[in-house]
Amino acid sequence: MIISEERLYISGRMPSDKRKSKGVVLAYADGSGARVTEDAEKITLRLPKRFLRALDFLVEMDDFPSRSEAVRAAIRDLVYARVELVGDRLKKLEEAEKALANLDAIKRQYMKS
Repeated sequence: MIISEERLYISGRMPSDKRKSKGVVLAYADGSGARVTEDAEKITLRLPKRFLRALDFLVEMDDFPSRSEAVRAAIRDLVYARVELVGDRLKKLEEAEKALANLDAIKRQYMKS
């Protein structure tokens, strides 16, 4: 099944536009601000049209000032959530390894002849 997609240029400009980006102050929904600086990477991604329409709807409803900001917020939220999830998995793995080490120690202690 082929999903129709459109290119979304995060910077809001086409790749042929050679103008340099200046730092831009962003206003996040939580009230914090951040600066997109010259070291920020420009990416191109493909989205299904339904996601792009939803993104445009959020921008039109003033939930985000631009597509770029909406995508940055989504990626930021995803990264924070995944980092927390991976951290939790690592803690559980460490606990399991400690439990196995304790089990091995108990076996050695009580299995001696």
